[in-house]
Amino acid sequence: MRTLLAACLILFAGIASAQDKYAGYYYPEVGSEEEFGRVITDAPFAGKDIRVNFVTTITKAQLEAPESPRFVLFTKGSDSDTLIIIALDDEVFKTVYRARALLAQLTSNIRGTAFFRQQNLEVTGTFFDMLQMMRFKRLVISDGENWSHQVNFKRAQ
Repeated sequence: MRTLLAACLILFAGIASAQDKYAGYYYPEVGSEEEFGRVITDAPFAGKDIRVNFVTTITKAQLEAPESPRFVLFTKGSDSDTLIIIALDDEVFKTVYRARALLAQLTSNIRGTAFFRQQNLEVTGTFFDMLQMMRFKRLVISDGENWSHQVNFKRAQ
């Protein structure tokens, strides 16, 4: 019985890791996960091109800045619906708390955008809301060495 249970656990772990083909290549296996269930609004126009342009715009701004980027953003998946943020040095995301601080900073940045002002989200909207509206399915954030955290986004019904 124990052998059967152990075999089932190993099989389940293999299936789970096979579902995330980017783990072990771009970042360590995801060690923590959460669901972002709030849906403020669902932008029907948000497709792959919007998600790719969003990441390209942020990357371009990072590369035009006088200092070197401390993290990189990129999309993966056939529909570019997975956003991945990886630290490029050993200090920026030393802990998940520092990574969440970066996400809070990104929230501050997007609240000033014309889109968020037009939607009356400049006070309540967050970076997670923006990702959910752009129809990302998930966000993976990692220090690129020791830990990865995943956020799954709920869809409007």
